[in-house]
Parts: sequence; C-alpha cells; structure tokens
Amino acid sequence: VQLQASGGGLVEAGGSLRLSCAASGRTFTNYAMGWFRQAPGKEREFVAAISRGGRITDYAESMKKRVTIARDNAKNTAALKMNSLKPEDTAVYYCAAAEGVTGWVTRDPLRYGYWGQGTQVTVSS
Repeated sequence: VQLQASGGGLVEAGGSLRLSCAASGRTFTNYAMGWFRQAPGKEREFVAAISRGGRITDYAESMKKRVTIARDNAKNTAALKMNSLKPEDTAVYYCAAAEGVTGWVTRDPLRYGYWGQGTQVTVSS
C-alpha cells in the first residue's frame, strides 16, 4: 500500500492542525493505521493508532488529550487532528500501515510495513 501524508505546516503554539494520509494500491481495510513523529535528533515515536474498522484507537500518553485519530474506509484515508499544539510537537509526522486482524492496533513501528513520506509540523512559540 502506498501512503501519502499531508496537512503539515507552520502553526503558532495553541493552534490546531489536521494531518491526512491517503492510501492507495491495496485494500485499505486490511491495515491498522498509525501516526508517528520524529523530531530532529530524536527517535521516531508513536503518536496514535486506529484499527482496521476504526473502532479501536490508541494514543501516546503525552498526546492523548490533544489528538484524535480517525479513518474513512470509504475514502481510503486516515487523519490525525491535533489541538493545543506546543513547540515540542515540532517534528516530521509519518503515517504508517500495519497489516493485522480486526480490532488490533500496535505502537511498535516494526509492525508497520508501509510508511508515508512524512509531513513537517512546526509549532512556533
């Protein structure tokens, strides 16, 4: 499956952004979807994940009060809505797809076999 992330940009602290991930090439509903981010000089970290059908979600503790993950299986898209952004949220955000069973999500980046190219989010103070 090919993934194309978009929606990043420059936003002031306290602002919001909605990232999108468009999938193509394979059956979208075969995959749980995840969002990860990587700041300069840091490891890639998990942000959120959603199961194939969209009923199960998982969030990193540091962000669970400020982000919402969703998917539209009819449109082969996933999204990450981020609110109350902070300068420390500045990073490249990646969407990823993990083939798995219904109702399953994972935080393990090694389980994600497909990755988008990333979209830059910069939060100014």
